[in-house]
Amino acid sequence: MKPYDGWTSKFIFPPYEYAIPDAIVSNFHTPESTMLMAVAAFGGFKNVMHAYEVALEEGYRFGPYGDAMLII
Repeated sequence: MKPYDGWTSKFIFPPYEYAIPDAIVSNFHTPESTMLMAVAAFGGFKNVMHAYEVALEEGYRFGPYGDAMLII
């Protein structure tokens, strides 16, 4: 990779085939973080917040060296 200054033609044109994930693995991010909101956008706010309630009750760890969750 190298720096570039100029015009790019990085556009999506038909018949581009999109790939949409149907699952993610993510850490238990800290409350009110932007990463938590990104996970909630994928998994649904109520589902993710419920997972966090259970994680708190069970003593899971948050942050980059904590536990993870699989959202399908």
